[in-house]
Amino acid sequence: MAKPRVVAELGRPETPDETAARKAASSQRYRSSKTFRNLIAALIVCLGIMAVVYLGVPRGTPADTPEADVPAAAAAAEKTVGRGVIVPEVPGSWRANSALVDGGEWRIVYAPSSGYVEVTQAFDPPAQWVSRELGGYAPTGTSTIDGIEWDVYDLPSSVEKITYALSTTIGSDTVVIGLAESTDQGAATTVAESLGDQIRTLREEAR
Repeated sequence: MAKPRVVAELGRPETPDETAARKAASSQRYRSSKTFRNLIAALIVCLGIMAVVYLGVPRGTPADTPEADVPAAAAAAEKTVGRGVIVPEVPGSWRANSALVDGGEWRIVYAPSSGYVEVTQAFDPPAQWVSRELGGYAPTGTSTIDGIEWDVYDLPSSVEKITYALSTTIGSDTVVIGLAESTDQGAATTVAESLGDQIRTLREEAR
C-alpha cells in the first residue's frame, strides 16, 4: 500500500480533506483560465467576422443629386404664389442645383464652371431688404443691362459667401443675382441679359 504523499508546505502527508480542497482549487483555476481563454477566442472571432463584413460589403460612392428641373419648378412656383416668376436662360454647361419657393422667395442656384450663381425673386419684401440680405451694404453703383437698370453691390467682404450682386425690382418684388466669391462677374451679366424681356413683361403685368 502506497504511503501518503508528504506535502512540503505542510511537512506531513495531506489529510483527505486537504487533498479534496487542493483538487477543488486546482479545478477552479483551470475552469477560470479556460473561461478567459474562451472569451478571448470569441472576441477574436467576432472581430474577424466584423472585418470580413466591413471589407466585403461594397459601398461605392453616394449617388449624385439629380439636377433641378427649373421650368417645371417654376410652373409649380407660379401656382403656389399666384404670380409670374423669372426663369433665366443660362449656358447649357451650368448645372441647376436647386429651384424652389422657400420663405416667400423663389430661388434658383446654378453651378457654372466654378463657384455658384444664386438668382432670387423675393415676393413683397420689406424696404431695404436687399441691403439687409447683403450685410447692410449699400449699392456701389448701377448698371444697365438689356435696357434694365440694376443696382450693383460689389461687396468688400463676403456675406453668406456672396461677394457680388445685381438687384432690380418687378412691381413689389425684388430680384437679386448673387455670385459666390470664386465666380466670374460675367456670370451675373449673363443672367441679367437673359432676364430682360421677362422683367419687362412681368413689370407690365404688375401695373
